[in-house]
Amino acid sequence: MSKLPVIVGFGGINAAGRSSFHHSYRRMVHEALKEEDLAPMFEGLANIMGMDTDNNRQEMLEHTLIRKIEEQTIDLKNVTIGCKTTLKSDKTPIQFQTKKRQLPDELPDNWTVEAIDKTTVQVTVTGEMDVLTKDSYKTAVTSAAQLPSGFDASKLYTSRNQPKGLQLTVFGATDAIKSVGIDWDTIMANIEPDQVSVYAGSALGQLDDFGGRGLSQSMIKGGRVTSKQMPLMLSQMPADFINSYMINSVGATGTNLGACATFLYNLRQGIGDIQSGHSRVVIVGGAEAPIEPEIIEGFKAMGALAEDAQIAALDESETADNRRACRPFAENAGFTLAEASQFFVLMDDELALELGATIYGAVPEVFVNADANKKSISSPGIGNYITVAKAMALAKNILGEEGLKHTFAQAHGTGTPQNRVTESHILNEVAKTFNITNWPVSAIKSYVGHSLGPAGGDQLTATLGVWEYGYIPSINTIDKIADDVYHSNLDFCLEHKAVGHKGTEMKAAILNSKGFGGNNATGLILSPETTMEMLERKHGTDMTASHKEKNAAVKLNAKAYDQSAISGNYELIYRFGTEVMDGEDLKISEDGIELEKFKNKLKLNKKNPYSDYCS
Repeated sequence: MSKLPVIVGFGGINAAGRSSFHHSYRRMVHEALKEEDLAPMFEGLANIMGMDTDNNRQEMLEHTLIRKIEEQTIDLKNVTIGCKTTLKSDKTPIQFQTKKRQLPDELPDNWTVEAIDKTTVQVTVTGEMDVLTKDSYKTAVTSAAQLPSGFDASKLYTSRNQPKGLQLTVFGATDAIKSVGIDWDTIMANIEPDQVSVYAGSALGQLDDFGGRGLSQSMIKGGRVTSKQMPLMLSQMPADFINSYMINSVGATGTNLGACATFLYNLRQGIGDIQSGHSRVVIVGGAEAPIEPEIIEGFKAMGALAEDAQIAALDESETADNRRACRPFAENAGFTLAEASQFFVLMDDELALELGATIYGAVPEVFVNADANKKSISSPGIGNYITVAKAMALAKNILGEEGLKHTFAQAHGTGTPQNRVTESHILNEVAKTFNITNWPVSAIKSYVGHSLGPAGGDQLTATLGVWEYGYIPSINTIDKIADDVYHSNLDFCLEHKAVGHKGTEMKAAILNSKGFGGNNATGLILSPETTMEMLERKHGTDMTASHKEKNAAVKLNAKAYDQSAISGNYELIYRFGTEVMDGEDLKISEDGIELEKFKNKLKLNKKNPYSDYCS
């Protein structure tokens, strides 16, 4: 029997705020919530945004979610570029003075150099000379889902000129680990050192000046490549940071890239380790910081982003409504870039019960299928029909035919004309097949944009919020569904949809992701109530009663962390150069390895898994 992977902690940050304890979810559905639920959310936002008080709530609302890119991030009217110009001389040669140290090592054949003094030379050029001059342009895309204004993860720990994506990793993974309410050392004391897996990454890698952009541009700008830019730009670096600087892990690690489906790919990898018994604890997630001029231009060149002129045309206006840039399943123009960091801690069901961990839900399976042959590598194909159908079939097997009607879909919902047609057809056909007449569909990219790699984590965070506060978030930027959207069996949520106290009307949710290149992933997420019912059937009432008793203390610890974070005291986990081990710090025997920094022994498997093949 496979072990059931259960979610015991989650955290991070996106344009709606901090993820743990449903803070970002509450920002999305704040209109429907009571003051007692809103007050801590606004207090936390005030501290994240560097405000003195939480009194100016309207300002906080205006400086979260999708909005116009703020000038301190990108000067929208003056994005710096280089302009290549060829200078030509007729009868009179081109002459200029420069520092001797600024001369190229290999002088062009048509250059003559004369010394003026010890440091300065005069250069005479006969014929032509190519120069690169500074220029600028006004960007056609001004909308993005930035993190809350004023938030800067680099100021919360010694970030050492790390790329922003890795700074967000440290913040997000800390938030998730501390949200569990059980000290990490206590968790490790109950498992073997290698029974931890970390699968986390970034779809694009780190592409700011401290990563890929600095690496690729430094030489042509006359600068130097640093020792950090190459390694820190790699897509798997979020996982590496967590292992090396946060949890001191010797377990399985990596990232499974799938473009916009990357989070669900990594979630699949993590739950597979739990189901097989390879790992008992898994950290899954990703971080992306793509609001950079080059990335915006790259997606714009593909025709994928919503440009200002297109947004304005939708409203028959002269100006773009940046707040409504992303309009899933309505008349729309393209997707909206976002930055985010989302991380989740999962355990096998037995360990979670044993430790009294809070169980936010379960992930029985994530399905991944490719698109097969198609005309364009970036266009959608048939693979997503397969993944959604598989997820629904499993949901029916677990919940029964009647239970299947109490599910909802978190659509990929990018806000592109192509997605609104293709994904709506997929969801509608599957709903028809499984006899669901009004399947609720949400699309939270209308709030938090498209964060690429962590986008599925944004969806999962919002889903867990439904099972705490009882509302499926509306698609808040649209008034009606587009005429070419399939919806005979779908109920697109145009208002926050109430689904009972703590969302008990919804037994499960389908998370759907579609990625460039034919990467499709669909995950089935079980509600906490459904999960606990399953665990009681498997382990008995005595075990679940014992878990409830232990969980009381865990919840108090978790609440104490939340209150500390609300007040702005995050105390990020970052241990550079501590607890380092080398070959002298371990003892290897035939049955296991003792590691100086770990309480328990790492056991070596004495069984032959291929005994049937051996004589």
